[in-house]
Amino acid sequence: MALVVGVDSSTQACKVVVRDAATGVLIRQGRAAHPSGTEVDPAAWWVALNAAIRGAGGVDDVAAISVAGQQHGMVCLDEAGAVIRKALLWNDTRSAGAAADLTAELGGPAAWAEAVGLVPVASFTVTKLRWLADHEPRQAARTAAVCLPHDWLTRRLGAEFATDRSDASGTGYWSPATGEYRPDLLRRALGHDVAVPRVLKADEPAGRTARGAVLGPGAGDNAAAALGLDARPGDVIVSVGTSGTVFATSATPTADASGIVAGFASATGDFLPLIATLNAARVLDAAASILGVDHVRLAELALQAPPGAGGLTLVPYLEGERTPDRPDSTGALHGLQLANSTPAHLARAAVEGLLCGLADGLDALVAQGVPVERIFLIGGGARSDAVRHIAPTIFARPVTVPEPREYVADGAARQAAWVLTGERPHWQLDVAATFDADPAPAVRERYAEVRELTATRPTFQ
Repeated sequence: MALVVGVDSSTQACKVVVRDAATGVLIRQGRAAHPSGTEVDPAAWWVALNAAIRGAGGVDDVAAISVAGQQHGMVCLDEAGAVIRKALLWNDTRSAGAAADLTAELGGPAAWAEAVGLVPVASFTVTKLRWLADHEPRQAARTAAVCLPHDWLTRRLGAEFATDRSDASGTGYWSPATGEYRPDLLRRALGHDVAVPRVLKADEPAGRTARGAVLGPGAGDNAAAALGLDARPGDVIVSVGTSGTVFATSATPTADASGIVAGFASATGDFLPLIATLNAARVLDAAASILGVDHVRLAELALQAPPGAGGLTLVPYLEGERTPDRPDSTGALHGLQLANSTPAHLARAAVEGLLCGLADGLDALVAQGVPVERIFLIGGGARSDAVRHIAPTIFARPVTVPEPREYVADGAARQAAWVLTGERPHWQLDVAATFDADPAPAVRERYAEVRELTATRPTFQ
C-alpha cells in the first residue's frame, strides 16, 4: 500500500493528511497552529509543518508529498535564497493604494483582465511588490527572487524552485490564458527583474525529499479544494473559511474587467474563476462573541428568527472587503428596531449577511457564463447548522454539504497520488446531506440596499 501526504498550509494552521494512494482512505493526520496576523515570518510555516507531520505520525513511510497553501502571499528572497522580510499575507490590505496605482498605469481594469485574467486588489502579490518598492526600497532592491507560501515550503522539503498554475495565476504577473509569466508587469511592480518559480504541470514532479519521497508541484488552497472534491465543470464550490470563496472548475478562461471574478487557473490544467471575500467564518466568530455564546448556540438562535431577521441586516465587512473592493470599509448593522432587538435576530442577520456576500459572488460567476449544476458547501463555517439550512434560501439553489474533511489537504494528497502513479485518482466522496432551496429573494434585495447605503464610511472629526 503506497501512502501519500497532502499538506494544507493555510492562514491559521497547517494540516497534514496521510492517505492511501489507491483508495484515498485516511490513514492518519496532524495539525499545528500558525501565528496570527497578516505579516508572518515564513519560518513559522516550516515549524508548523514539522509539528503537523509529527502529529500525523511522521512521513518516513510515504511515497509522495504535495503542499497546498494560502494564495498571494509575498515571500521575498535575496541572492542566497534567504528570506528578506516577513511575508505579507493575502489578507494584508496595506497595498490597496498600490493596486489602484498599478491599475491606472496599465490603462485600467480591462487591460489587466486581458493581460492576466484579474484586476489588481490588495490581496494579489503584484500589489504587495509595488508596496514594497514604494515603502521599503532597500528591501525591494535586495529582492532577487519572489515566491509564494506553498512554493517556499515545497522548496524547503527538497524541491526545485517551482510552483503550479493555480498559485501562479494569483500573483498578477502570470497569465492563465497563455501559460506564461508577464515579466513586464513584475518589473512595473518591483522596479527590476527577479527570479520566479518554474510553473509545473499538474502531474509533474517538483523533486524529492531527502528520504526519497516524490514532491508534487503543489497548489493554491482553493484549487486544491476543488481537486479534493474532484470537481468538474458545472460544480461550484462555496467555501466558508477565514476567507469566503466561490469558485468553479471551467474549461475556458475568464477575464472580468470589473475585477469581481478573478480568472485563476485550476490545479488540473483547466481554469478556476473565483470570487473571494475577506469576511466569512470570522463573522460567525464575531456574532458569537457579541452574544456570549458558542457556535452551536449561535446556529440555534439564528434558526429561531424568521428569514430577513425582521428587517435587521448586517453588512459584514469587519476586516475591510475584497469583493466588493472596499479595503477601508467597516461592518454595518442596519434596521435595528425594538421588535428585532433579540439575540436570535442578530444571529440570523450575521448568517444572512455572510451568505449574501457569497451569493453576490455566485451571481458574478453566472454573469461570466459559468454553469451552476451543483453547489458544494465546505469549510469550517459549513459545519454550522444555520449556515447549511439558510444557504439554499440565499443562493436560491439546492446545496450539497460533503462530509467534513480537510479538502485542501485532500486535494494536495490527490495531486501527490497523481504525480506518483501518473493517473488522476478518483476517490469516493462522502456526502453528508443535500439541502433543498426555499428561496427568499427579499433578503438579498434588502441586503443590496443596505450594502450600497453603507458604501461610504462616515468620517468623524
